[in-house]
Amino acid sequence: MDATGPWAGRRFTVTQKATLTTDRYLVTETAPDGSDGRVLAYAEQRRFSLREELTFHTDASRSQVAFTVRERTLLDPGEGFDVLDAEGKPIGAFHERFFTSLVRSTWVLEQPGAPDAVGRERNRFVAVLRRAWNWLPLELVPFAWPYHFDFGTDGKPVMTVDRKTGLRDRYLVEVTAPGLDLRLAVAQAVALDAFQGR
Repeated sequence: MDATGPWAGRRFTVTQKATLTTDRYLVTETAPDGSDGRVLAYAEQRRFSLREELTFHTDASRSQVAFTVRERTLLDPGEGFDVLDAEGKPIGAFHERFFTSLVRSTWVLEQPGAPDAVGRERNRFVAVLRRAWNWLPLELVPFAWPYHFDFGTDGKPVMTVDRKTGLRDRYLVEVTAPGLDLRLAVAQAVALDAFQGR
């Protein structure tokens, strides 16, 4: 996957599968009818690691690195995450706005040479309901109501991330800004599942 990606379209699906020790993410091309196409990227995240890091490979064999997401510092999680290409060169970054996210999750997506894109939970009511759910003694019961994010710059849409209803965490991502690096879009979409405080 390079800066433009190997895809004909700008839509993809992120599917998460949890195991006892890892969270696995499969990124697939999304066909016009909504079905999954070829695999675009694959990543595993180890649980209980001191520093958050995700390495995306071109497929599940993990023989070729596509890009990496790395937490900037252990001391302040609010510093965010860097996205690096296969050679370790920066592609962009993102971070969560802590205080704003106490009520409604808000992320800032940064790409060199482009204005920042800000992503927020689309539905304020669902955002508040998710936080109330976290206070209940229901740790083994997942929050099943779907929630969505809209990213934009100066009122112009950049990308959307729609969570689908189902047993697995599954997200449909559509990139509307032609200049957005698709590796950065994939990294941010997975971060909405992997890194944000729930």
